[in-house]
Amino acid sequence: MAAFLCGTFTGPTTAQEATPAKQLFGAAKLPSAADAEPLGFYAKGCMSGAVALPTDGPTWQAMRLSRNRRWGNPEMIALLEQFSRDAAKLGWGSGILVGDISQPRGGPMLSGHSSHQIGLDADVWFTPKPAQPLSPQERESMPFTSMLDKSKFLTVDPKKWTNTHARVVMQAASYPQVERVFVNPAIKKKLCETWAGDRSLLGKVRPIYGHDEHFHIRISCPPGSASCRKQAAVPKDDDCSSKAFAWWFTKEPWAPPKPDPNKKPVKPRPVTLSDLPKACAAVLASSSRSEDEATFGGSAMAYTDQPAAPSPVKNIEAIINDPPVAAANVPIPVPRPLQ
Repeated sequence: MAAFLCGTFTGPTTAQEATPAKQLFGAAKLPSAADAEPLGFYAKGCMSGAVALPTDGPTWQAMRLSRNRRWGNPEMIALLEQFSRDAAKLGWGSGILVGDISQPRGGPMLSGHSSHQIGLDADVWFTPKPAQPLSPQERESMPFTSMLDKSKFLTVDPKKWTNTHARVVMQAASYPQVERVFVNPAIKKKLCETWAGDRSLLGKVRPIYGHDEHFHIRISCPPGSASCRKQAAVPKDDDCSSKAFAWWFTKEPWAPPKPDPNKKPVKPRPVTLSDLPKACAAVLASSSRSEDEATFGGSAMAYTDQPAAPSPVKNIEAIINDPPVAAANVPIPVPRPLQ
């Protein structure tokens, strides 16, 4: 990074420029040996100096380890560990199951998200961590559990959704560094109808496509991150009566786009390295840190060194915490527009 800023970094090669950025960043297995910094925007950038969430903790487990997406800015990893402890105290099993954060050097992903590129986004499952830690195979094959009643339009399933779900989502929104918590519009509607706590926090809870099986936590650009591009502020009220929120419950967001018979189909051009902040080329070229050195807290496996996890709440486990293990491939969340 220093070489790039001082003018001695020569920039991306011709081969790099011709290669989709998602392939370049998807191939990076370890983070850069540099200071932690988010570079660019949540959906158009990269990160230097990432750290990894330990695969296991007293109140969390990282899921889908084969994706190698448990990397993030230290601020994000610290928040997830704090949130996991707070969620367990609320009766959310023995903690949280953490999905995708970012790749080791951020950037576009080979599959799934359009955001999660600068280490400030993280997915948390709507399934609590069980009392017995999941095996590596269970982490790969356990299916997601939707909170929706799929027989009805945008309706939360009362057999799955509980007051503890609501408390956990609103706990995530309560931290000052959290800028947004993305959920399905039906879940936001349920919270609008039932939440009796601080209603101003509901403005942080943003409706978006998908997100019925997990919720997405986004934190603000850390102080001093000059290269991190901020997002527009969220409403200061609960945003439950706005026209923008009501739009989600019309046909328009869900109707397939009408094809234009007079328009010739154009194949989208893949995002390349030159489309990202210039410093991202230096991030790719930088030397690596080892996984142990770059793991937050200094150990890739953390739970064996920690006190016993709190006892899980039985009613939550009985409802959603014991899904069958699926043998088939499990889908990755598809890209969604930012809001």
